[in-house]
Amino acid sequence: MAMAMATSALLRSVTRGGSKISTAPPKRSFSSSSGHDDAYEAAKWEKITYVAIVASASLAVWNLSKPHPHFDTPPAYPYLHIRNKEFPWGPDGLFEVKEEHH
Repeated sequence: MAMAMATSALLRSVTRGGSKISTAPPKRSFSSSSGHDDAYEAAKWEKITYVAIVASASLAVWNLSKPHPHFDTPPAYPYLHIRNKEFPWGPDGLFEVKEEHH
C-alpha cells in the first residue's frame, strides 16, 4: 500500500513537471466545508436551542392559561354502576365520589 502511494506520487510529480515528491497523504475532505469553524456552528445551534425552548415554553403557558370548557356531570344511569357484590372497602368504588348512605 505504501509502495503504491509512493509510486503514484512519483508519477504525478513527473507528469506535472515538478521535481518535489510529496510523501504526505492528501488532506481528507468530508462533506462539511472547510471554511466553517466548528465552534461557530456549535454556538449557532446553542442559540437556536435556547430560542426554541423559550418559544415552546411561552406557547405552553399561553395555551394552558386560556379558559377551557367544563362539562356537566353525566346523568346517573342505573346501568352504569351495577354492584352484584359489595367491595371490601365499602359500597363505593375507590375513585368515585362518596355518597351519603343512610
